[in-house]
Amino acid sequence: MKDIKLINTTALAYLGDAVYEQAVREHLIKSGLEDVHKLHRLATGFVKASAQAHIIRTIFDELTEEEQRLVKRARNKRPVTKAKNADPLDYRLATAMEALTGYLYLKGDATRLQWLMDSAVGIIEKEQ
Repeated sequence: MKDIKLINTTALAYLGDAVYEQAVREHLIKSGLEDVHKLHRLATGFVKASAQAHIIRTIFDELTEEEQRLVKRARNKRPVTKAKNADPLDYRLATAMEALTGYLYLKGDATRLQWLMDSAVGIIEKEQ
């Protein structure tokens, strides 16, 4: 595999989207919810672009310099798809959050990835 730092941020976001979605679903199920419709509705609150943008804005200063560079690179990349029902800046920041998630996953940094997932869930739960 090529150097993770050289992987296209859109590809990292593609993977990060799935990793984050799984973390959210696990969190909700472990909290005792079983109704699929309620699970889906609650999960949407965690994974929508505005929520992910809020997460990255909140934790940005806690990121390493390397992570901040990746987030900025992903945020500034011209979007491949158009934001549906989302502010364009929120959409770009959400993509940056997903790219960071994909990067940490591929890097194999389980500790840092868990910190990111726990932080993300905590930030959104505080808002709900």
